[in-house]
Amino acid sequence: MTVLNTSDVDTLLKQNPEWKLESGKLVRDWTFENFVQAMAFVNRVAGLAEAAGHHPDIDIRYNKVRLGLISHDAGGITTRDAKMAARLSHELV
Repeated sequence: MTVLNTSDVDTLLKQNPEWKLESGKLVRDWTFENFVQAMAFVNRVAGLAEAAGHHPDIDIRYNKVRLGLISHDAGGITTRDAKMAARLSHELV
């Protein structure tokens, strides 16, 4: 698995503007009305991630959820992360 170069990551971020690059990861934040909604969202993420065999870093703070994508085994952002970011954005709207 090849790590995306800077140009590829820039293109990815333009195609998925709700995601940003932070500390070498693709990250996106979601805010919900309450903790229960945030947890329901995380459970939906878990199902998609398990089906894809690619698991995001998940940070939950009451009604706020942050997902982080990086292919730790490849040492950076790969096409697997790009596909997962797009899938999470489109299937969890």
